[in-house]
Amino acid sequence: MSWILLIGLAFVAFGIAAYFLDLPRQVWAIFGTALALGMAGYALQGSPQQPGAPASLTDQQSENDVALVDARRAMFDDGFPPSRFVTISDGFARKGQFEDAAGLLKGAVEQNPKDAEAWLAMGLALTEHADGQVSPAALEAFSRSIEARPSHPGPGYFLGVAYLRAGDPLRTRAIWAEMLARTPTEAPWRSDLEMRLGRLDQALAVTGTE
Repeated sequence: MSWILLIGLAFVAFGIAAYFLDLPRQVWAIFGTALALGMAGYALQGSPQQPGAPASLTDQQSENDVALVDARRAMFDDGFPPSRFVTISDGFARKGQFEDAAGLLKGAVEQNPKDAEAWLAMGLALTEHADGQVSPAALEAFSRSIEARPSHPGPGYFLGVAYLRAGDPLRTRAIWAEMLARTPTEAPWRSDLEMRLGRLDQALAVTGTE
């Protein structure tokens, strides 16, 4: 019976994130992995003798590591390649080697403290290295990314997604609302941000979160 409840809650959580919040398809896999890992942990604790689970989870996590990097790159694709540090660190991140990725990115931000994508990549790598929690070091990296390019939607958006995955949708709402307040009316992503914030409010209302 507990398995039915667990799977049901997982589907509800994914449905809210994917449809109410209209998360990009690149992020669906990331969010789905968080749910899958949670259920897998339950399964392994309840039935540690089950064979084959770690390998399948590793394969799935690898796919989601790639999706995370690709989603970030898509938001910063302005026709110019990222720094060599970011390019190399992305290779580590795609393999789930987030500590190594973050270490390389220190070189990028030391060389160019205004490299917003490098700071954002570091924030994401540090968050993944901390098992999906926004650590103080990760938050600092996200903040430096926002400072470097305050008009770019990427840093704030991904910081909001990180908190959503960590189970703190109210903080996600605060971040996205602040983004919207400083987004010019003519910005091409403003309407999309308004839609996501509206759907987040709907989800919070449905769950009774205030």
